[in-house]
Amino acid sequence: MDTETRAAAGDPSPPRRDRERGTGWTRRRFVGALAGAAAVVAVPSPAAPPAGTAAPRSGTGATRSGPRTAAPLPKPSGPRPLYIGTYTSADGGGTGIGLASYDPETGRITGTGTLTGVPDPSYLAVHPDGRTLYAVDERQDGAVTAVRLADRRVLGTRSTGGAGPCHLSVHPTGRWLLSADYGSGSVAVHPVDASGALGERTDRVTHTSPPPGPGQQGPHAHQFLTSPDGGHVLAVDLGTDTVYTYRLDPAKGALTEVGQAHTRPGAGPRHLTFHPGGRYAYLANEVDDTVAVCAYDPRSGGLDIGEPQPTGSGGGTNYPAQFLVTADGRYAFLANRGHNSLARYAVEGDGARLRLLGTVPAGGDFPRQIAFSPDGRLLFAANQRSGTVTVFHVAADGGLRQAGEPFASPVAVCALPL
Repeated sequence: MDTETRAAAGDPSPPRRDRERGTGWTRRRFVGALAGAAAVVAVPSPAAPPAGTAAPRSGTGATRSGPRTAAPLPKPSGPRPLYIGTYTSADGGGTGIGLASYDPETGRITGTGTLTGVPDPSYLAVHPDGRTLYAVDERQDGAVTAVRLADRRVLGTRSTGGAGPCHLSVHPTGRWLLSADYGSGSVAVHPVDASGALGERTDRVTHTSPPPGPGQQGPHAHQFLTSPDGGHVLAVDLGTDTVYTYRLDPAKGALTEVGQAHTRPGAGPRHLTFHPGGRYAYLANEVDDTVAVCAYDPRSGGLDIGEPQPTGSGGGTNYPAQFLVTADGRYAFLANRGHNSLARYAVEGDGARLRLLGTVPAGGDFPRQIAFSPDGRLLFAANQRSGTVTVFHVAADGGLRQAGEPFASPVAVCALPL
Protein backbone atom coordinates (compact mmCIF):
# COMPACT_ATOMS: atom_id res chain seq x y z
CA MET A 1 0.00 0.00 0.00
CA ASP A 2 1.01 3.60 -0.36
CA THR A 3 0.51 4.18 3.36
CA GLU A 4 -3.06 5.19 2.92
CA THR A 5 -6.58 3.80 2.90
CA ARG A 6 -6.89 2.63 -0.67
CA ALA A 7 -8.48 -0.52 -2.01
CA ALA A 8 -9.02 -2.24 -5.33
CA ALA A 9 -10.88 -5.37 -6.26
CA GLY A 10 -8.56 -8.22 -7.27
CA ASP A 11 -9.11 -11.27 -9.47
CA PRO A 12 -6.76 -14.17 -8.65
CA SER A 13 -7.60 -16.01 -11.86
CA PRO A 14 -4.90 -16.92 -14.43
CA PRO A 15 -3.23 -14.01 -16.26
CA ARG A 16 -5.20 -12.53 -19.11
CA ARG A 17 -5.57 -9.37 -21.14
CA ASP A 18 -8.23 -7.00 -19.80
CA ARG A 19 -8.41 -4.03 -22.10
CA GLU A 20 -11.57 -2.32 -20.89
CA ARG A 21 -12.54 -3.59 -17.46
CA GLY A 22 -12.17 -1.14 -14.59
CA THR A 23 -12.36 -1.95 -10.89
CA GLY A 24 -13.44 -0.04 -7.85
CA TRP A 25 -10.81 2.28 -6.46
CA THR A 26 -10.36 4.60 -3.50
CA ARG A 27 -8.07 7.48 -4.41
CA ARG A 28 -4.65 7.11 -2.90
CA ARG A 29 -4.45 9.24 0.20
CA PHE A 30 -1.85 8.80 2.80
CA VAL A 31 -1.59 8.00 6.50
CA GLY A 32 1.54 7.24 8.46
CA ALA A 33 3.54 8.34 11.44
CA LEU A 34 6.98 9.83 11.92
CA ALA A 35 8.72 7.51 13.31
CA GLY A 36 21.88 3.44 10.88
CA ALA A 37 23.52 0.42 11.09
CA ALA A 38 25.60 -0.45 8.04
CA ALA A 39 24.54 -3.53 6.07
CA VAL A 40 25.84 -5.14 2.90
CA VAL A 41 23.81 -7.60 0.84
CA ALA A 42 25.01 -9.25 -2.36
CA VAL A 43 22.94 -10.99 -5.01
CA PRO A 44 23.92 -13.66 -7.53
CA SER A 45 25.80 -12.36 -10.55
CA PRO A 46 23.54 -12.06 -13.61
CA ALA A 47 24.33 -13.82 -16.82
CA ALA A 48 26.68 -11.95 -19.12
CA PRO A 49 24.86 -9.82 -21.72
CA PRO A 50 24.87 -11.10 -25.27
CA ALA A 51 27.30 -9.72 -27.80
CA GLY A 52 26.06 -6.53 -29.34
CA THR A 53 23.86 -5.53 -26.41
CA ALA A 54 23.20 -1.80 -26.53
CA ALA A 55 24.86 0.44 -23.96
CA PRO A 56 22.63 0.92 -20.91
CA ARG A 57 20.62 4.09 -20.59
CA SER A 58 20.28 5.75 -17.21
CA GLY A 59 17.05 7.08 -15.85
CA THR A 60 13.38 7.07 -16.80
CA GLY A 61 10.82 9.81 -16.54
CA ALA A 62 10.96 11.96 -13.43
CA THR A 63 13.62 9.83 -11.81
CA ARG A 64 16.45 10.06 -14.28
CA SER A 65 20.07 10.03 -13.20
CA GLY A 66 21.39 12.13 -16.09
CA PRO A 67 23.55 11.04 -19.02
CA ARG A 68 26.26 8.46 -18.44
CA THR A 69 29.57 10.06 -19.23
CA ALA A 70 33.11 9.71 -17.96
CA ALA A 71 33.77 13.45 -17.95
CA PRO A 72 31.75 15.95 -15.88
CA LEU A 73 28.96 17.65 -17.76
CA PRO A 74 29.36 21.37 -18.39
CA LYS A 75 27.61 23.45 -15.81
CA PRO A 76 24.33 24.88 -17.13
CA SER A 77 23.91 28.63 -17.08
CA GLY A 78 20.75 30.52 -16.29
CA PRO A 79 17.52 29.28 -14.71
CA ARG A 80 16.15 25.87 -15.65
CA PRO A 81 12.49 24.73 -15.70
CA LEU A 82 10.93 22.72 -12.89
CA TYR A 83 7.50 21.06 -13.02
CA ILE A 84 5.69 19.98 -9.85
CA GLY A 85 2.93 17.37 -9.60
CA THR A 86 0.10 17.57 -7.06
CA TYR A 87 -3.40 16.36 -6.22
CA THR A 88 -5.96 18.91 -7.39
CA SER A 89 -8.78 17.09 -5.57
CA ALA A 90 -7.03 16.93 -2.18
CA ASP A 91 -7.71 19.39 0.61
CA GLY A 92 -5.13 22.13 0.22
CA GLY A 93 -3.96 20.68 -3.09
CA GLY A 94 -2.87 22.56 -6.16
CA THR A 95 -4.88 23.68 -9.17
CA GLY A 96 -2.71 21.97 -11.79
CA ILE A 97 0.91 21.30 -12.64
CA GLY A 98 3.14 23.69 -10.74
CA LEU A 99 5.47 25.79 -12.92
CA ALA A 100 8.79 26.96 -11.52
CA SER A 101 12.43 27.52 -12.36
CA TYR A 102 15.58 26.69 -10.44
CA ASP A 103 19.09 28.05 -10.36
CA PRO A 104 21.42 25.15 -11.29
CA GLU A 105 24.20 26.64 -9.15
CA THR A 106 22.38 27.55 -5.94
CA GLY A 107 19.34 25.26 -6.23
CA ARG A 108 17.01 28.16 -5.47
CA ILE A 109 13.47 27.63 -6.81
CA THR A 110 11.26 30.44 -8.08
CA GLY A 111 7.57 29.85 -8.78
CA THR A 112 6.27 31.00 -12.16
CA GLY A 113 2.63 29.91 -12.17
CA THR A 114 0.39 26.90 -12.74
CA LEU A 115 -0.63 24.90 -15.79
CA THR A 116 -4.31 24.16 -15.29
CA GLY A 117 -6.52 21.69 -17.09
CA VAL A 118 -4.82 18.52 -15.84
CA PRO A 119 -6.65 16.86 -12.90
CA ASP A 120 -4.62 15.18 -10.15
CA PRO A 121 -1.27 15.23 -12.01
CA SER A 122 0.54 13.20 -9.36
CA TYR A 123 3.39 11.92 -11.55
CA LEU A 124 5.24 13.55 -14.44
CA ALA A 125 7.66 12.46 -17.16
CA VAL A 126 9.24 14.15 -20.16
CA HIS A 127 9.74 12.91 -23.72
CA PRO A 128 13.37 12.08 -24.62
CA ASP A 129 13.44 15.07 -27.01
CA GLY A 130 12.45 17.39 -24.15
CA ARG A 131 9.51 18.92 -26.02
CA THR A 132 6.53 17.20 -24.38
CA LEU A 133 5.50 16.71 -20.76
CA TYR A 134 3.28 13.80 -19.71
CA ALA A 135 1.15 13.56 -16.58
CA VAL A 136 -1.06 10.92 -15.02
CA ASP A 137 -4.62 11.91 -14.16
CA GLU A 138 -4.84 9.91 -10.94
CA ARG A 139 -8.58 9.45 -10.75
CA GLN A 140 -11.15 6.66 -10.78
CA ASP A 141 -11.37 6.99 -14.57
CA GLY A 142 -7.64 6.95 -15.11
CA ALA A 143 -6.03 8.90 -17.92
CA VAL A 144 -2.74 10.31 -19.17
CA THR A 145 -2.24 13.80 -20.59
CA ALA A 146 0.35 15.29 -22.96
CA VAL A 147 1.47 18.94 -22.75
CA ARG A 148 3.61 20.71 -25.36
CA LEU A 149 6.25 22.61 -23.42
CA ALA A 150 7.00 25.29 -26.01
CA ASP A 151 3.63 26.98 -25.46
CA ARG A 152 2.31 24.83 -22.57
CA ARG A 153 -0.61 23.70 -24.66
CA VAL A 154 -2.47 20.56 -23.57
CA LEU A 155 -2.28 18.21 -26.58
CA GLY A 156 -4.97 15.88 -25.32
CA THR A 157 -5.85 13.21 -22.79
CA ARG A 158 -6.25 9.46 -23.29
CA SER A 159 -7.88 6.90 -21.04
CA THR A 160 -5.68 4.23 -19.50
CA GLY A 161 -8.70 1.95 -19.18
CA GLY A 162 -7.90 1.52 -15.49
CA ALA A 163 -8.19 3.29 -12.16
CA GLY A 164 -5.75 5.50 -10.31
CA PRO A 165 -2.70 5.77 -12.59
CA CYS A 166 0.27 6.65 -10.38
CA HIS A 167 3.32 6.30 -12.65
CA LEU A 168 4.31 6.76 -16.27
CA SER A 169 7.48 6.72 -18.34
CA VAL A 170 8.41 7.21 -21.97
CA HIS A 171 10.05 4.38 -23.87
CA PRO A 172 13.59 5.39 -24.96
CA THR A 173 12.50 5.33 -28.61
CA GLY A 174 10.04 8.11 -27.79
CA ARG A 175 7.27 6.17 -29.55
CA TRP A 176 5.40 4.71 -26.56
CA LEU A 177 4.09 5.95 -23.22
CA LEU A 178 3.95 3.35 -20.44
CA SER A 179 1.62 3.86 -17.46
CA ALA A 180 0.73 1.96 -14.29
CA ASP A 181 -2.78 1.99 -12.75
CA TYR A 182 -2.57 1.45 -9.01
CA GLY A 183 -6.29 1.03 -8.38
CA SER A 184 -6.98 -1.58 -11.05
CA GLY A 185 -3.56 -3.23 -10.97
CA SER A 186 -3.06 -2.78 -14.69
CA VAL A 187 -0.47 -1.36 -17.07
CA ALA A 188 -1.14 0.37 -20.38
CA VAL A 189 0.69 1.41 -23.54
CA HIS A 190 -0.12 4.49 -25.64
CA PRO A 191 1.49 5.48 -28.93
CA VAL A 192 3.26 8.84 -29.16
CA ASP A 193 3.09 10.66 -32.51
CA ALA A 194 5.63 13.05 -34.04
CA SER A 195 4.05 16.03 -32.26
CA GLY A 196 4.29 14.34 -28.87
CA ALA A 197 0.53 13.79 -28.66
CA LEU A 198 -0.90 10.46 -27.53
CA GLY A 199 -2.99 8.02 -29.51
CA GLU A 200 -5.51 5.51 -28.18
CA ARG A 201 -3.87 2.82 -26.11
CA THR A 202 -2.51 -0.19 -27.97
CA ASP A 203 -2.55 -2.58 -25.02
CA ARG A 204 -3.57 -3.01 -21.42
CA VAL A 205 -2.76 -5.90 -19.09
CA THR A 206 -4.27 -6.51 -15.65
CA HIS A 207 -2.15 -8.42 -13.15
CA THR A 208 -4.26 -11.40 -12.05
CA SER A 209 -1.57 -13.88 -11.05
CA PRO A 210 -0.15 -14.49 -8.52
CA PRO A 211 -2.96 -13.68 -6.07
CA PRO A 212 -2.68 -10.63 -3.82
CA GLY A 213 -0.12 -10.68 -1.04
CA PRO A 214 -0.85 -10.46 2.70
CA GLY A 215 -3.11 -7.53 3.56
CA GLN A 216 -3.83 -6.70 -0.10
CA GLN A 217 -7.24 -6.91 -1.76
CA GLY A 218 -5.96 -6.97 -5.31
CA PRO A 219 -3.10 -6.06 -7.65
CA HIS A 220 -1.62 -2.56 -7.39
CA ALA A 221 0.66 -1.67 -10.30
CA HIS A 222 2.97 1.06 -9.04
CA GLN A 223 5.59 1.55 -11.74
CA PHE A 224 6.14 0.75 -15.43
CA LEU A 225 9.60 1.35 -16.89
CA THR A 226 12.01 0.23 -19.61
CA SER A 227 15.14 -1.78 -18.88
CA PRO A 228 18.48 -0.05 -19.59
CA ASP A 229 19.16 -2.29 -22.60
CA GLY A 230 15.78 -1.31 -24.06
CA GLY A 231 14.79 -4.93 -24.63
CA HIS A 232 12.15 -5.26 -21.93
CA VAL A 233 9.61 -3.26 -19.93
CA LEU A 234 9.05 -4.04 -16.26
CA ALA A 235 5.99 -3.47 -14.07
CA VAL A 236 6.33 -3.31 -10.29
CA ASP A 237 3.14 -4.46 -8.52
CA LEU A 238 2.79 -3.77 -4.80
CA GLY A 239 -0.40 -5.83 -4.43
CA THR A 240 0.97 -9.09 -5.82
CA ASP A 241 4.54 -8.74 -4.49
CA THR A 242 5.77 -9.20 -8.05
CA VAL A 243 7.87 -7.51 -10.73
CA TYR A 244 6.56 -8.51 -14.18
CA THR A 245 8.78 -8.49 -17.26
CA TYR A 246 7.26 -7.91 -20.71
CA ARG A 247 8.46 -7.61 -24.25
CA LEU A 248 7.01 -4.63 -26.08
CA ASP A 249 6.29 -5.08 -29.77
CA PRO A 250 8.06 -2.03 -31.29
CA ALA A 251 5.61 -1.86 -34.20
CA LYS A 252 2.26 -2.64 -32.54
CA GLY A 253 2.79 -1.56 -28.95
CA ALA A 254 1.60 -4.95 -27.68
CA LEU A 255 2.86 -6.54 -24.46
CA THR A 256 3.94 -10.16 -24.01
CA GLU A 257 4.76 -11.36 -20.51
CA VAL A 258 8.10 -13.21 -20.36
CA GLY A 259 8.80 -13.47 -16.65
CA GLN A 260 7.90 -12.76 -13.04
CA ALA A 261 10.11 -12.05 -10.04
CA HIS A 262 8.59 -12.40 -6.58
CA THR A 263 9.54 -10.64 -3.37
CA ARG A 264 8.93 -12.25 -0.02
CA PRO A 265 5.20 -12.17 0.90
CA GLY A 266 4.04 -8.79 2.17
CA ALA A 267 7.08 -6.82 1.01
CA GLY A 268 4.96 -4.52 -1.15
CA PRO A 269 7.43 -3.56 -3.92
CA ARG A 270 6.91 0.02 -5.06
CA HIS A 271 9.82 1.34 -7.14
CA LEU A 272 12.72 -0.12 -9.12
CA THR A 273 15.79 1.80 -10.27
CA PHE A 274 18.58 0.37 -12.44
CA HIS A 275 22.29 0.79 -11.87
CA PRO A 276 23.91 2.56 -14.87
CA GLY A 277 25.80 -0.63 -15.69
CA GLY A 278 22.49 -2.26 -16.58
CA ARG A 279 23.17 -5.52 -14.73
CA TYR A 280 21.67 -4.68 -11.33
CA ALA A 281 18.69 -2.77 -9.98
CA TYR A 282 17.47 -1.61 -6.56
CA LEU A 283 13.95 -2.26 -5.31
CA ALA A 284 12.14 -0.20 -2.66
CA ASN A 285 9.64 -2.33 -0.72
CA GLU A 286 7.03 0.00 0.72
CA VAL A 287 5.05 -2.27 3.02
CA ASP A 288 7.80 -4.05 4.96
CA ASP A 289 10.23 -1.08 4.97
CA THR A 290 13.11 -2.81 3.19
CA VAL A 291 15.17 -2.55 0.02
CA ALA A 292 16.71 -5.25 -2.14
CA VAL A 293 19.44 -5.57 -4.74
CA CYS A 294 18.27 -7.33 -7.91
CA ALA A 295 20.34 -9.00 -10.63
CA TYR A 296 19.04 -8.39 -14.15
CA ASP A 297 19.62 -10.62 -17.18
CA PRO A 298 19.22 -8.55 -20.38
CA ARG A 299 18.87 -11.67 -22.53
CA SER A 300 15.77 -13.02 -20.81
CA GLY A 301 14.60 -9.95 -18.92
CA GLY A 302 14.75 -12.02 -15.77
CA LEU A 303 15.14 -10.32 -12.41
CA ASP A 304 16.64 -12.10 -9.38
CA ILE A 305 15.55 -10.29 -6.20
CA GLY A 306 18.07 -10.44 -3.36
CA GLU A 307 17.63 -10.50 0.39
CA PRO A 308 15.92 -7.60 2.20
CA GLN A 309 18.11 -5.00 3.84
CA PRO A 310 17.51 -1.86 5.92
CA THR A 311 16.35 1.56 4.82
CA GLY A 312 17.96 3.45 7.70
CA SER A 313 14.63 4.09 9.40
CA GLY A 314 15.76 2.32 12.57
CA GLY A 315 12.60 0.22 12.79
CA GLY A 316 10.12 3.07 13.16
CA THR A 317 7.06 3.58 10.99
CA ASN A 318 8.40 4.16 7.52
CA TYR A 319 7.40 3.64 3.90
CA PRO A 320 10.31 3.79 1.45
CA ALA A 321 9.25 5.51 -1.75
CA GLN A 322 11.90 5.79 -4.43
CA PHE A 323 15.54 5.09 -5.32
CA LEU A 324 17.97 7.19 -7.33
CA VAL A 325 21.43 6.12 -8.49
CA THR A 326 24.16 8.58 -9.46
CA ALA A 327 25.23 8.55 -13.11
CA ASP A 328 28.67 7.21 -12.19
CA GLY A 329 26.98 4.32 -10.36
CA ARG A 330 28.82 4.92 -7.08
CA TYR A 331 25.98 6.06 -4.79
CA ALA A 332 22.27 5.50 -4.33
CA PHE A 333 19.66 7.52 -2.45
CA LEU A 334 16.31 6.40 -1.04
CA ALA A 335 13.34 8.57 -0.01
CA ASN A 336 11.92 7.50 3.36
CA ARG A 337 8.35 8.59 4.14
CA GLY A 338 7.64 8.55 7.86
CA HIS A 339 11.28 8.65 8.89
CA ASN A 340 11.36 11.72 6.64
CA SER A 341 14.90 11.14 5.51
CA LEU A 342 17.05 10.38 2.52
CA ALA A 343 19.09 7.23 3.01
CA ARG A 344 22.56 7.20 1.45
CA TYR A 345 24.14 4.02 0.12
CA ALA A 346 27.56 3.25 -1.30
CA VAL A 347 27.24 1.04 -4.37
CA GLU A 348 29.88 -1.68 -4.50
CA GLY A 349 30.84 -4.67 -6.64
CA ASP A 350 29.92 -2.91 -9.92
CA GLY A 351 26.36 -2.58 -8.63
CA ALA A 352 25.97 -5.93 -6.89
CA ARG A 353 26.01 -4.55 -3.34
CA LEU A 354 24.53 -1.67 -1.37
CA ARG A 355 26.17 -0.45 1.83
CA LEU A 356 24.07 1.84 4.00
CA LEU A 357 26.04 4.97 4.91
CA GLY A 358 23.35 6.71 6.94
CA THR A 359 20.51 9.16 6.48
CA VAL A 360 20.01 12.91 6.20
CA PRO A 361 16.79 14.78 7.04
CA ALA A 362 14.58 15.28 3.99
CA GLY A 363 13.80 18.86 5.01
CA GLY A 364 10.07 18.17 4.75
CA ASP A 365 7.26 15.81 5.71
CA PHE A 366 6.65 12.62 3.69
CA PRO A 367 9.18 12.76 0.80
CA ARG A 368 7.07 11.05 -1.87
CA GLN A 369 9.44 11.35 -4.85
CA ILE A 370 13.03 12.37 -5.59
CA ALA A 371 14.78 13.38 -8.83
CA PHE A 372 18.18 14.54 -10.02
CA SER A 373 18.78 17.62 -12.12
CA PRO A 374 20.01 16.58 -15.59
CA ASP A 375 23.64 17.16 -14.61
CA GLY A 376 23.22 15.17 -11.38
CA ARG A 377 24.51 18.01 -9.19
CA LEU A 378 21.17 18.68 -7.48
CA LEU A 379 18.61 16.36 -5.91
CA PHE A 380 14.96 17.45 -5.54
CA ALA A 381 12.62 15.92 -2.93
CA ALA A 382 8.85 16.43 -3.20
CA ASN A 383 7.41 16.40 0.32
CA GLN A 384 3.71 15.63 0.18
CA ARG A 385 2.50 16.42 3.68
CA SER A 386 4.47 19.62 4.21
CA GLY A 387 3.72 20.83 0.68
CA THR A 388 7.35 21.62 -0.07
CA VAL A 389 10.18 20.78 -2.45
CA THR A 390 13.63 20.49 -0.86
CA VAL A 391 16.80 20.82 -2.94
CA PHE A 392 20.14 19.24 -2.06
CA HIS A 393 23.61 19.67 -3.50
CA VAL A 394 25.06 16.25 -4.37
CA ALA A 395 28.78 15.97 -3.59
CA ALA A 396 31.25 13.76 -5.43
CA ASP A 397 31.50 11.56 -2.32
CA GLY A 398 27.74 11.03 -2.17
CA GLY A 399 27.16 13.66 0.49
CA LEU A 400 23.96 15.71 0.50
CA ARG A 401 23.80 19.35 1.59
CA GLN A 402 20.48 21.17 1.70
CA ALA A 403 20.33 24.18 -0.60
CA GLY A 404 18.46 26.86 1.34
CA GLU A 405 14.89 26.76 2.56
CA PRO A 406 12.34 24.37 0.99
CA PHE A 407 10.08 25.77 -1.71
CA ALA A 408 6.37 25.84 -0.81
CA SER A 409 4.09 24.03 -3.30
CA PRO A 410 0.64 22.62 -2.44
CA VAL A 411 0.66 18.84 -1.81
CA ALA A 412 3.94 18.40 -3.68
CA VAL A 413 4.11 14.76 -4.80
CA CYS A 414 6.44 14.95 -7.81
CA ALA A 415 9.27 17.28 -8.86
CA LEU A 416 10.64 17.11 -12.41
CA PRO A 417 13.70 19.33 -13.08
CA LEU A 418 14.76 19.80 -16.72
